[in-house]
Amino acid sequence: MSKLIRLADVIDDKIRKEKELEFYEKELRKLHQKMAVLRQEIDVTNIIIDLVKHEKVRDFKKEFEDKN
Repeated sequence: MSKLIRLADVIDDKIRKEKELEFYEKELRKLHQKMAVLRQEIDVTNIIIDLVKHEKVRDFKKEFEDKN
């Protein structure tokens, strides 16, 4: 008994795969956007860390306490 491949089945499979690919492409775009936001947040955090490490930030509390 040989298996027959129906053209309709092949077409349905192709359509299903195209929809699946479209879904994953959409999800990938969302992930790329989230990654970009996270990279920006990391950059800002690194700038803050650098400022604090090099004491480029004024400690207003300490200055106030030193005056009093």
